[in-house]
Amino acid sequence: MTLTSNRPLWRLAWQRIRQQPLQYVLCIVGIALGVAMMVSIDLANGSAQRAFALSTDAITGRATHRIEAIAPTGVDEAVYTTLKRSLHSVAMAPVVEGYIKVEELGDQPVRLVGLDLFAEAPFRNYFGNVESRGTGFVQFLTNPSAVVLSQETATQHQVHLGDTLHLDISGQHHPAQLVGTVATSDSLNRRALSNFLFADIATAQELLGQIGKLNHIDLIVSQPQDLQTIAALLPPDLKLETAEAQKNSVQQMTAAFELNLTALSLLALVVGMFLIYNTITFSVIQRRPLFGVLRCLGVTQGQLFALILGESAIFSAVGSVLGVGLGIGLGRSIVGLITQTINDFYFVVSVQQVTLANSTIVKGLVVGIVSALVASALPALEAMNTPPTMTLQRSTLESKIQQWLPKLALLWLGFTIAGVLLLQWASAGLVAAFAGLFAVLLGAALLTPSLISLAMQGFAPIGSRTLGVLGRLAPRDILRSLSRTSVAVAALMVSVSVIVGVSIMVGSFRGTVVQWLDQTLQADIYVSPPTVTANRVLGKLDPAIVSALKTYPGIRQAVTYTDADVRVVEFDRQAKLISADGDVSQGKRPYAWIRPDLRPDPWQALDAGNGVIISEALILRENLPDIPPTITLETPKGDRSFPVLAVFYDYSSDQGTVILDNDVYEPLWQDDSVASLGLFVEPGVSVDATVDAINRDFQSIQSLSVSSNRSLREDSLIIFDRTFAITNALRLLAVVVAFIGVLSTLMSLQLERTRELGILRATGMTPRQLSGMTLLETGLMGTMAGVFALPLGFALAWILIYVINVRSFGWTLQMALEGRYFWQALLVSIIAALLAGLYPALRLGRMNISTAVRQE
Repeated sequence: MTLTSNRPLWRLAWQRIRQQPLQYVLCIVGIALGVAMMVSIDLANGSAQRAFALSTDAITGRATHRIEAIAPTGVDEAVYTTLKRSLHSVAMAPVVEGYIKVEELGDQPVRLVGLDLFAEAPFRNYFGNVESRGTGFVQFLTNPSAVVLSQETATQHQVHLGDTLHLDISGQHHPAQLVGTVATSDSLNRRALSNFLFADIATAQELLGQIGKLNHIDLIVSQPQDLQTIAALLPPDLKLETAEAQKNSVQQMTAAFELNLTALSLLALVVGMFLIYNTITFSVIQRRPLFGVLRCLGVTQGQLFALILGESAIFSAVGSVLGVGLGIGLGRSIVGLITQTINDFYFVVSVQQVTLANSTIVKGLVVGIVSALVASALPALEAMNTPPTMTLQRSTLESKIQQWLPKLALLWLGFTIAGVLLLQWASAGLVAAFAGLFAVLLGAALLTPSLISLAMQGFAPIGSRTLGVLGRLAPRDILRSLSRTSVAVAALMVSVSVIVGVSIMVGSFRGTVVQWLDQTLQADIYVSPPTVTANRVLGKLDPAIVSALKTYPGIRQAVTYTDADVRVVEFDRQAKLISADGDVSQGKRPYAWIRPDLRPDPWQALDAGNGVIISEALILRENLPDIPPTITLETPKGDRSFPVLAVFYDYSSDQGTVILDNDVYEPLWQDDSVASLGLFVEPGVSVDATVDAINRDFQSIQSLSVSSNRSLREDSLIIFDRTFAITNALRLLAVVVAFIGVLSTLMSLQLERTRELGILRATGMTPRQLSGMTLLETGLMGTMAGVFALPLGFALAWILIYVINVRSFGWTLQMALEGRYFWQALLVSIIAALLAGLYPALRLGRMNISTAVRQE
């Protein structure tokens, strides 16, 4: 089968496209939107991960291993001296780092890195081309406030050599002088350095309050025996890890978050596949007589199949290319939302520019084209396998659809059962959960033709009595074109079910978080240092402020908290460790489980140092069937096991949280710092006045983030709403794709029924009646889609809340059902269908009757 022999067929295909361009344009737009959603999410996720990887690689350089402290207090610099003297063959470099804000650089998070220039050469070569003033590196080494910035960042923010930079380090303000700028010809390094501020290691220690301490020691180790020697020399509070360990840990932290966004974006592509199927099916139906003639003239089945798939490949390629372009633009706009969410919950990252990876473009093109070919395969196979004599009959496919209704119902049952089994397969993780979700959605779509048939048969007598001839014609036309109307209704139904399901999930999540905040945040005032993230405190309070606030006028009780990262030995993963000297919830913290002998409040046992309280995320993320009696944590003094006193509900971290009494924490982790305070005021004392007084009295020591109970809750909900803003955007785009699908279907039906509609006009039906019949059909389709979507949306919400959310984040939510979730979705479905029907209805008013009646 050569291209030359197929040339007449391709000319016929091109003629078809020229005759009905709008139908294919709508299909291309549908594909483009579906691909755009997927590309934008992939682009934003990839940009955030790439920015973090670049900054990590910039610090890691050519290091192969890293020495880190188990305690948050850091590595004693004496360890570096010992190792340096003992192992002359191993390259070593000390590093001090922390996140700060710089007023002159737009108050964005900047990574302050302290380095020893004399040890840097084997690891990082950024200082080979430094533009400086005066004595060059002498100022960097001797000036206690000297810093170096990337040349690109200095140019961007219009700062110059000799300028004073004002550093905000956890609320404490320090001036620094820019003595040099770093330039590199490597574009990747240039991007990575845009988020760094370099200082001599002694300067960084002073600025960050880490005198005598290092964050880590970088190593270049080539001999295995050297690793054994280093490990033997290390004290028990330090650990030796590969340079890739931190990067892998970060990728694991955000894997569930990225997978959830990707799955949501794929929903729009699934709806787009309905649209592609609908377009191809209609194209095949309209050309069935032509295909019958061609088959009688000797065109083979393979040639017909290749023709239909070839058409699909062409417009899917066009749609995919447009979708990639649109996705790049959309990704640039949503990368800020995703970056902020990552900053709030996972790690600090500053995305200076969007990273467009070739893999993202290829993925968008491949997924768009393959999904179109898959959606086109069924109508292409149907056209290929139909005998020529049957092909010449227009009613063949519709009669087949009626015969297939029982089989489609059985397929629905099969897909639903498969979906339920996948959802129950807990050990398979998130991929199986999303596969189960899509199986349930696909099963519901397969049941749609049977539901439409039953609904229209039930509506026909009612419509006939109440609406006369239009009430008889509208349901009959929907049933006569069931192969197309069912696909359009299914596409709209899936989109509306997403609205219902996601609305219930987000509403339930928000309601659960509000209740959790009301129960957990019982203190009147919360004090912490300003931080570069909205949901995590990275700095520490000045000890003088902590001491003063405990006896501050009007304060009857102060509860201190500090946090650190800890490795849970049994699960071999990081969790958040909270050291507390009291319960900020005053016994009202919600618990999922409490050891029977400690009911109703386990906090007294915790305060006595009898064990730990852990969050449910630690249990659910590991899919544990029972509460473990003990949990083992990696401490600076070796692994220690602690009895589990209770499991509490927590929505501040999906990595899991362990609460430990500070009297146990301080000697083990050698850390007596305080990250935040919860203050309870005396009866009759004004909270707002106390907040103002604290801000005023301690401003000279450290700028503080002082929030009343009410303002902290409001800020927490702002973070929550910001986190789900992108979900709302995805939900809206899915409906737009479905709207295009309904419009395409209506246009297709109108084109197919041109002669029939012309006869109706010729026999006396007015344009107004024709338009009314069209809008009635679209209204019925929208109503059916909306009604069918309600139970499907509820099922989707149940899966999202009780399966996917639990496996993704380990959070148990309380489902909150509100009537508005359902009636708003139903209204959206009906309005979308009616809007899609306006243009076809208006076209009927301009119909040329004689032309329509003559058309064959």
